[in-house]
Amino acid sequence: MTKKKIAVILAGCGVYDGAEIHESVLTMLAIQQAGAEYELFAPDIEQHHVVNHISGEEMNEKRNVLIEAARIARGNIKPLSELKVENADALMIPGGFGVAKNLCSFAVDGPDCKVNPEAELVVKSFHKAGKPIGALCISPALITKVLGAAEVTIGSDEGTAAAINKMGGTHVNTTHGEVIIDKKNKIATTPCYMLDATITQIAEGAGNIVKTVLKMI
Repeated sequence: MTKKKIAVILAGCGVYDGAEIHESVLTMLAIQQAGAEYELFAPDIEQHHVVNHISGEEMNEKRNVLIEAARIARGNIKPLSELKVENADALMIPGGFGVAKNLCSFAVDGPDCKVNPEAELVVKSFHKAGKPIGALCISPALITKVLGAAEVTIGSDEGTAAAINKMGGTHVNTTHGEVIIDKKNKIATTPCYMLDATITQIAEGAGNIVKTVLKMI
């Protein structure tokens, strides 16, 4: 039997300016433990900015999203432009501020954000093909900006929930490990580090959303 393949988009490396590392690695682990396989992608673009992960302060340097994401991927990653919907059964996007800074400008512009054209095309392609999309942490905001009327969760943060509703989505409050399923749009979302969470709770959320997405294929 052919293994199901999930395309995973990474937004760099590190919670404050890239992909959230725990969410990314635990998603990859959950996919493999569920008997499926993953392929990693990231846009070949300059990061919005670079953040010192000890102090939280912006650093005066430039980094590339694809090159940084390759740290998580151990080098086995492709440019997002090479992701073709026919080559995967589902799409998964871990969180981290890179989603809201590099894949779109939600961190700066809120509901009026712009979306990276490659990321927008990929989300629309999977949606149009009826293939499931899983989004962790802040990623549901990106999905909502692209697709509009989607039922999603980012946990219980009032400001982010209000922004999602303003973009045409429907936000549902959740706690650790919960997955909201939008059956019509084949979207699964879970809050992860949008809540104050432990790495064990992140593993639970990643495992649950991966199982949900695989069932929707």
